[in-house]
Amino acid sequence: VPDDVVDVRQLVREVGDEAKALSSGRHRISIAAPAAFVRGSRDELRSAFGNLVSNAIRYTPEGGQISLRWIDAGNEGRFEVEDTGIGIAPEHLSRLTERFYRVDKSRSRETGGTGLGLAIVKHILMRHAGRLDIASEVGKGSTFSAVLPADRLLPMPAETEAAHVK
Repeated sequence: VPDDVVDVRQLVREVGDEAKALSSGRHRISIAAPAAFVRGSRDELRSAFGNLVSNAIRYTPEGGQISLRWIDAGNEGRFEVEDTGIGIAPEHLSRLTERFYRVDKSRSRETGGTGLGLAIVKHILMRHAGRLDIASEVGKGSTFSAVLPADRLLPMPAETEAAHVK
């Protein structure tokens, strides 16, 4: 099981910068990442978070809002990507993480996806004893949450805590 100390704020800012570059100004992107640290594979978590972000950009029409945020809920940590995109019908939600599953087969040509992204995200989160939560409403948007259990959350190092009080 991966065991690096991962600076979540830095990671969320990185995928936020990636989101802004991918969006090229077509979306309003907000980032909320308080100081936080987790145990895990930095590269794997970056891949999972980046995948959720690129999907939000891919499926949110121009002018839409995409919010990236880290929430420390005490019993778990959540990286949430919320968008005002096209949304996903309820009958598709349970199958989204299947390899090559597509909500709309014609969409793959338009968006250039492989149909593997969410399967990879799910696999990475399972390696971290986590899970992927998905909430969506057609025409309103979606929230994809990469959830890590409490035992993956690390207390703030004292020197970091002091630096953030200033």
